Amino acid sequence: MTDRCRCGALLVELRDQEGSYEACPICEQEPDACQCEVTKKTATTPTFARHIKLTRASTIEPEPVVWAWEENGNGRIPSGSLSVAAGREGTGKSSFGIWMAAGITTGSLPGPLLGRPADVIYVAVEDSWKFTLVPRLIAAGADLERVWRAEVAVSELEVGTLNLPSDLSLLEASIKENGVKLVVLDPLLSLISEGIDTHKSRPVRTALDPLAALADRTGAVVLGIAHFNKGSSSDPSSLITGSGAFKDVPRSVFGFAVDPEDESRVMTQTKNSLGKLDIPSLAYRIDSTKIETKKGMADVGRFVFDGEATRSVQDILSATGEDGDQRQEKVAATDYLMKALHGRWRRTNEIKEEAREAYAMSARTLERARKSLGVVAKPFPTAADGSNEWWLSLPEQTATLADPKAKAAKPKSVTSKDSQTAKDRHVTKSGGLGGLPPGNVTPLFPGDAS
Repeated sequence: MTDRCRCGALLVELRDQEGSYEACPICEQEPDACQCEVTKKTATTPTFARHIKLTRASTIEPEPVVWAWEENGNGRIPSGSLSVAAGREGTGKSSFGIWMAAGITTGSLPGPLLGRPADVIYVAVEDSWKFTLVPRLIAAGADLERVWRAEVAVSELEVGTLNLPSDLSLLEASIKENGVKLVVLDPLLSLISEGIDTHKSRPVRTALDPLAALADRTGAVVLGIAHFNKGSSSDPSSLITGSGAFKDVPRSVFGFAVDPEDESRVMTQTKNSLGKLDIPSLAYRIDSTKIETKKGMADVGRFVFDGEATRSVQDILSATGEDGDQRQEKVAATDYLMKALHGRWRRTNEIKEEAREAYAMSARTLERARKSLGVVAKPFPTAADGSNEWWLSLPEQTATLADPKAKAAKPKSVTSKDSQTAKDRHVTKSGGLGGLPPGNVTPLFPGDAS
C-alpha cells in the first residue's frame, strides 16, 4: 500500500457524504482515478558505489608524534597506537600493564599525560580481579576509580569476554564516553575471535588492523600482552606466539626477559616505528608488596624500574642456549606456583595437572621452582574415603591458612594395616619430580594419589 497517488503527491484524507477517503490533494480524486499531470516523482535513495578517493598530500597538515610514554627524551609509546608487551611466563609483562595503568590514572606517566590523570579500560582473561589485579593495582598506586573492568553483556544475566573484531564498536564507544587513554588487553591472543586462525597473518590482520585504527581515532594507547613461544630465536619480536601480524601491526613492541646470569629482569624495545629504536634497555624488578584488605593482608608483586640495563633481551635470549632456557622456565614455574598457591592450599594432583596441561611445564622444572620457593607439602585426610591427600602452600602463608577440609562424608577409621599400606605407598612414590631421591627435601608431589 502506498502513501502517494499516481502524480506523486502525498495522499490526504477527505470527507464526503459517505465518509472519509484518501485522495489526491490537487484533483481530490482517489489514487487510481487521479488525472493530474505528474508533478513530483517519488524520491529514491541512490546506491553507494565503491570508488577510489584521492586526497592531495598538500591538504594534509603535518603534525609531530605525541608520545603517551616518553622517558628521558626518548619516545617509547605513541598516543593513539597499538603496542605489544611480550615475554615468557613470569617475566613481568602483565605487571608492566599494571604499571602503565597506575601511571595513566594518577597522571604520573612521563610524557604529555604527566599531571593529567585519565581513565583506563582493562580486559583480563587469565587473572582474577579480586585476588590478583585489584591487589596489584593498589600496590602500584593506581586510582581504582579510574580503572574499568571491561566485559560484554551477552544476555540479561550473562556477561562474556570481549571479542575481536566484532566488539570493536562497543569498545570504541566506551573509550570515547569515558575519555580513556589506555586499554590493556591481557592476553591479546585470547581475545581474537575463535573463527580466526591466529597462526596466519591475513586472518589475524582482520582483527588487528581495525584495532590499530580504533586507537588512532580515539587517541588511546591499546597495549596487548603476549606470550613467547617455545622457539630458540634471539629476536623477541619473532618469538611472539601466533602469526607475524602480532609484531607487524603494532607501532611499538617490548620484550621482557630474566637474565640467567643473576636473575635480574630486563625490558627492551624491539620495535618503535615512529621513533628511535636504539633506546636503552631498562632494568626492572618485581617487589613483593603487602597490601591490606578487609579480609587480611595480601602479598602481591609490584613492578619497579631500576634505570638502564647493561644487557638487552636479545643478549639474554642468545646467551648460553639451554642453560638460559632452563632458567627462564624456572622463573615461569616459580611465578606460576606463586599465583596458583597464593592465599590457599592446593592439592598436588591439581597443581601437577594444571601446570602440565595449561602451561606445558615439565615435572622437573616444577620441582626446581618448588625448591626455590620452599613450598610446604602436608597431608590432610580430605579424600572421599577419609585417607590422606597431599596439599601445597607457600611457606610464608602456611601458618595463617586454615587446614583443608574434607567435602565428603566423615573419614573412616584408619587401621594399623591401612597406616602401613599408606606408609609403603609413600615410600615407593616419594621420589618427587624428575626422579629426585627422597630425604633432603619434601618432594612436590609426595604420596600423589592419582
